[in-house]
Amino acid sequence: MNQKADILNYLTRHFPTLDSHLQEHLSAVGLLKEVAAGTVLMKQGQYIKYTMLVLEGRIKLYREGEDAGEFFMYYLEPGDACAISMVCIASGKSSEVMAKAIEDAVVLMIPVQHMEALMKDYKSWYQFVIESYRRRFEELLMVLDSTVFKSMDERLLNYIREQSRQLQTRELKLTHQEIATDLNSSREVISRLLKKMEQKGMVKLYRNYIAVLTV
Repeated sequence: MNQKADILNYLTRHFPTLDSHLQEHLSAVGLLKEVAAGTVLMKQGQYIKYTMLVLEGRIKLYREGEDAGEFFMYYLEPGDACAISMVCIASGKSSEVMAKAIEDAVVLMIPVQHMEALMKDYKSWYQFVIESYRRRFEELLMVLDSTVFKSMDERLLNYIREQSRQLQTRELKLTHQEIATDLNSSREVISRLLKKMEQKGMVKLYRNYIAVLTV
C-alpha cells in the first residue's frame, strides 16, 4: 500500500466522523510519521508548523516547570487530535506545553497553511475541532479538580482505573516513578500507597508491571 492508501485506512478506522471528501483531502496534504517511544513532538516555546492526528500509540501532554518537574495534563490516543496545537496555530502563539510519545506511535501531520481552509471548507472538520476543544477542556477540569480537591490515594486510584481503561489491560507496564511524575508526587509516596492497595487486594505489584485486580 502507498502512503495515501495507508492514511485513508487509518482515517476511516479512527476518524469516522470526518466525511469521505475530507479524508481524501487530508490523505493528500498530510504527512504520515512514525515516532519512537520517548520522541518529543512539541516543546514549550516552539512555534507550531503542523497539527497532528494520532493514528497509533499514545502521546502525553504535559507542562514542564523551571525545576524540570512535570505537570501531567492528558493523553492523546488513536482518534484524537492535538487541540492545543490547533489553538496555537489559530492564535499565532508558541506552545506552552510539551507533547511526547510514551510508546511507539503513528501520527498524521497536517501543515499549518491548510488549517484555515479546512475550517472554512469542511463542516465535519469544524465540528471535529470544536469537539476536540470541548473534550480537552473537560479533561483539564478533571485534572484540576483531582489536584485541588482529592487526596493522593484517591488520585492514584483514579489514575490506575483510567490507565487500565485506556490501555484496555489489567497489566500496567508503569514504573512507580512514571506514576509519581504524572501525579506530581514522589516515587516514595506512590510506592507506599501502591503497597497499601496491594495489601487490600486491589492490585498486585510485580517487578515490571502492576496487575489490576479489583480496582
